[in-house]
Amino acid sequence: MKNIAIICGGDSGEYDISIKSGRVVGAHLDRSKYKGWLLEVKGNEWFYEHTEGQKHVVDKNDFSLNVEGDHIRFDGVFNAIHGTPGEDGKIQGYLDMLGIPYTSCGVDSSALSFNKHLCNKFISAYGISVANSVTFRKGEKINPEEVIDTLGLPLFVKPARSGSSVGVSKVHTADRFDEAVQKALAEDEQVLIEEFIAGRELACGLVNKGEELIVFPLTEIISKKDFFDYEAKYTEGMASEVTPASVDADVEQDIKTLSAFLFRQMGCKGFVRFDYILGERGLYFLEVNAIPGITEESLLPQMANAFGMSITELFTIAIDNLFE
Repeated sequence: MKNIAIICGGDSGEYDISIKSGRVVGAHLDRSKYKGWLLEVKGNEWFYEHTEGQKHVVDKNDFSLNVEGDHIRFDGVFNAIHGTPGEDGKIQGYLDMLGIPYTSCGVDSSALSFNKHLCNKFISAYGISVANSVTFRKGEKINPEEVIDTLGLPLFVKPARSGSSVGVSKVHTADRFDEAVQKALAEDEQVLIEEFIAGRELACGLVNKGEELIVFPLTEIISKKDFFDYEAKYTEGMASEVTPASVDADVEQDIKTLSAFLFRQMGCKGFVRFDYILGERGLYFLEVNAIPGITEESLLPQMANAFGMSITELFTIAIDNLFE
């Protein structure tokens, strides 16, 4: 039986969601094949908490544990950290140096997918439509009038590197612009300001099973708020998630084909979710989630279930990939 470290937590506004994701992985792990160890990561504190409440600190020299006299070395890592340092390539680089395999995308694709500005540049290079945008770094002068003249209202103000819509605002009037920028800069040193594109929000999840790429049924997200923000994502009753989405067959095929293409081109691995807006002007790429939510209520498990795959099977596929 192989030892699997389930890492969760992190150093972003997604900390609580990541802890929940990690616990779900632990609860649904195939215990006939793997022994899971839930490791919490927060800043310099990396630890395993025993059932009696005792904390065992991770030895970062070799990513191991000493528990009741036993030296635990890990055969693989299930990465359930949403946000930094698990979704932006930092922990991946550390694990690569130690030669420990992990379930998520590698350093390059993680860093690329997590930075919305760079990811949009990469995606648009293939002729794929993305929203018009401008970016600024902390300390740079931003002229609200020029930005609004360029992108119109409403518009979105986002941290370039964040997830779960943390720090994201939809700005309808010019007097709320500065407040939205400061909110975004509180999460990241770079702010991305995008035009608003009206349309249906559609998501496509994928997982590789060895060399085979499984593409799940699409989900349509219908938020009961102004947009699919943090509250709508994690508060019951604030959004409807329809799986499979009711879309024309040609639209469904286009999204699935495009998602599979991007999965390969970006060098993704494990399970990933691509999000799109289907508007009057066609299909627009929205973002890619290299470590999407994986609680029972999250989109990806819903998609897997509609495909006929249990959450345990989904997790087992991701871990089995490490040892093929």
